[in-house]
Amino acid sequence: MRYIPLCLVLLGLLSGCGSQEAPTDKEETAAAPGGEAAEKGPADRITLTTAEQQVGGVRLGSLTQRPMSGGLKVNGVLDVPPENLVSVSAPLGGFVDRTDLLQGSRVRAGQVLAVIRNPDFVQLQQDYLETLSQLKLARAEYERQGELYRQEVAPQKNFQRAQAEYEALQVKTNAQAARLRLAGLPIGGAIVSTATLRAPKGGFVKAVNVSIGQSVTPTDVLFEIVNPEHLHVELTVFEKDIPQVKENQLVRFSLGNDSLSRERTAHVYLISKTISDERTVRVHAHLDREDEQLLPGTFVRAVIETNRVTVPTLPEKAVVQYGAQSYVFVAADSAAAAGRATYRLVPVTRGVSEDGYTEFHLPTAEQGKPLRFVVEGAYALLGKLKNAEEEE
Repeated sequence: MRYIPLCLVLLGLLSGCGSQEAPTDKEETAAAPGGEAAEKGPADRITLTTAEQQVGGVRLGSLTQRPMSGGLKVNGVLDVPPENLVSVSAPLGGFVDRTDLLQGSRVRAGQVLAVIRNPDFVQLQQDYLETLSQLKLARAEYERQGELYRQEVAPQKNFQRAQAEYEALQVKTNAQAARLRLAGLPIGGAIVSTATLRAPKGGFVKAVNVSIGQSVTPTDVLFEIVNPEHLHVELTVFEKDIPQVKENQLVRFSLGNDSLSRERTAHVYLISKTISDERTVRVHAHLDREDEQLLPGTFVRAVIETNRVTVPTLPEKAVVQYGAQSYVFVAADSAAAAGRATYRLVPVTRGVSEDGYTEFHLPTAEQGKPLRFVVEGAYALLGKLKNAEEEE
């Protein structure tokens, strides 16, 4: 029985200890706003001091309604019109005696591209000179018979025969001279066995298909010359999208090899009336501004403006990209401590970008609210927000 009072005393001590620990937990819970739990905060919010906002260049603004183009995204290449692409051949064939052209060389109209050697050139010049000599004799006979006919000494048929022979030799001489010019041979003078092959137009050498000593025929293409002064954009449009394309529509395009994605413009000039086996249609557009740095065959990504609508926009630097999602920062509605501002991250759907502005669409829950958007310094906020998440 004497053990019973001792047990009661021990139970009293234990209950006293429990009552003292409970207030301690409450005190820790009360201190939590200043501790780690308060500092963690939601993952889509970031709070900055005034100094941090100045360093990040944070500036607020409102969305603006702007007319933007509804575009048709297509691909294509830079090309030259047929009159600016020249294939050069040797009209009478022969052997390549000399050429010093390299692919990419610039040539001017009339410049010597190659020297062609052909034994038949000698015969051509010989025939011309012999015919020219016969023409001189026929002319003298024609004039003599004309004088005799006027004096009624010779019959008219002699005069007519002399006239026909003279005119026939004139035609023959002119034809042989034209053939010599076509071959690049001199008309009259010393007989040579080589002819010069000259550039019909200026431009750049696209292809060199010969070597010294090579035998060539009139059908062989020896050189290809391209003049890139008047390039056009040749776009490939799917059959189902062709009804949206009209002449004079604006085309905004960038080069596939341009890391800066600089945008250039053109206008639709011609829409093909045939559909390829791949169910596509060719659309030609003329550049608004010529650029000698552009090269034929360059791949391009383009947008054909099919209509213009008024949409909500923000400056391009206000819409940030993280992974596959686009976001904007808006000023939080909740009040912050003095000298501090809170911003929250809102996912958006990005649309067309034009003239430094980007179309965007807010989630349904955010629509209709008087939001203030971060129009400058958005990427600085995104970087600080993601760094804070990694540290936690």
